[in-house]
Amino acid sequence: MRDFSISPLGLVRETWQKRRLIYNLSKREVVGRYRGSFVGIFWSFLTPILLLTVFTFVFGEIFQARWGERAQSGSLDFAVALFAGLLLFNFFSECLARAPNLIIGNANYVKKVVFPLEVLTLVTMLAALFHLVAGYIILLILMTLSSWEFSWNMLWVPIVFAPFAVMVLGLTWGLSALGVYLRDIGQLIAPILTAMMFLSPIFYPLSSVSEKFLWIYHVNPLTFVIEQVRTVMLQGAEPNWSGLGYYTVASLIIGYAGFVVFQKTRKGFADVL
Repeated sequence: MRDFSISPLGLVRETWQKRRLIYNLSKREVVGRYRGSFVGIFWSFLTPILLLTVFTFVFGEIFQARWGERAQSGSLDFAVALFAGLLLFNFFSECLARAPNLIIGNANYVKKVVFPLEVLTLVTMLAALFHLVAGYIILLILMTLSSWEFSWNMLWVPIVFAPFAVMVLGLTWGLSALGVYLRDIGQLIAPILTAMMFLSPIFYPLSSVSEKFLWIYHVNPLTFVIEQVRTVMLQGAEPNWSGLGYYTVASLIIGYAGFVVFQKTRKGFADVL
């Protein structure tokens, strides 16, 4: 039975060689999701707008929530801060929610020896990235209407996001592999993601969390990236470079670990499916 490479350099080389395949599959994934709908791909903009409207109404108007030091600001400022975190969670959630059934749903590819199954996770992530970018376009428009100010430090957002994407990729690899053998994982992901949404500083700043509960947020992989994206986008400050360094190392470890799990278990996919 064939052994699959776990070399990081081999992965980079394989990804580059298959870039056209990855692009075409990602495009098909995005376009196929909206095929047949009346407004088509514009749903990628309408969906986050609808979610933002609901969350802003509930938290900003009904609960009169305001954002930390901007306690005197209106609900639009709150909506911008909320949306900056919610978009990152949606990216995380979209990738991980699909992961357990990713290989099962593409069983026809498993039988094809020459098909690089590892690119399916990249396709999933790139489709989620498309929706993330669409959401951030909306966020930038909202910022022009709010009292949040633009700054050059916003350009650090891709640097802050990159290690997060690597971590998500690793988790998606791992869950997609384990989902083939343990079908219950697919049932567990939804409640776990819901819990993570409310235990992440999305609807409130981290500064409002009681010190005795901070450890929960420190082990949450969403906390750092959400806080840092808000730091560079909304506060106009540079990211926490030392924290970003540690986060990057942890992300690389998780990313590679997920890839190894996928490569070591994929030889048995055909037998299970």
